[in-house]
Amino acid sequence: MKRWLPAPLLSAGLFALWLVLNQSLGLGHLLLGALVALAMPVLMAPLRPAAGPLRRPRQLVRLVLYVGVDVVKSALVVGRTVLRASRRPPQGRFVTVPMDLHHAHGLAALAIITTVVPGTVWSELAPDRSALLLHVFDLDAADEAAFIAHFKARYERPLLEIFG
Repeated sequence: MKRWLPAPLLSAGLFALWLVLNQSLGLGHLLLGALVALAMPVLMAPLRPAAGPLRRPRQLVRLVLYVGVDVVKSALVVGRTVLRASRRPPQGRFVTVPMDLHHAHGLAALAIITTVVPGTVWSELAPDRSALLLHVFDLDAADEAAFIAHFKARYERPLLEIFG
């Protein structure tokens, strides 16, 4: 069964999406939708990455909540900084964060988190995954060490616990 239907939720989603996009429940659209829903996951299976180990699901829930709070806080801070830019322009800075996290799934999650939180941009990962270069929208040179400590404690440490 797994050979013919490797991703049942993906197949169901593709079938529903096909019907919604075509706005029809005609027999032809039902058959084409079923064909797409069954064929695409089978054809694309070699491209899907292997599932990552999830060791601490509670920590994952906590991390998602932290990220949600940080998104709101950072959006307010960035908005306030932009509004007062005429009095005090933001001091963008590149920051190198030494990394303990080397797991591919953990790094992918960290890249998503960094992209979602306003004011930070993932710029470069060292080839040996030992350091991450981030651009921070507004950061004083004196606050760089505090930012690195906060970033590692808030995001990297939970990801290390989740992906080990």
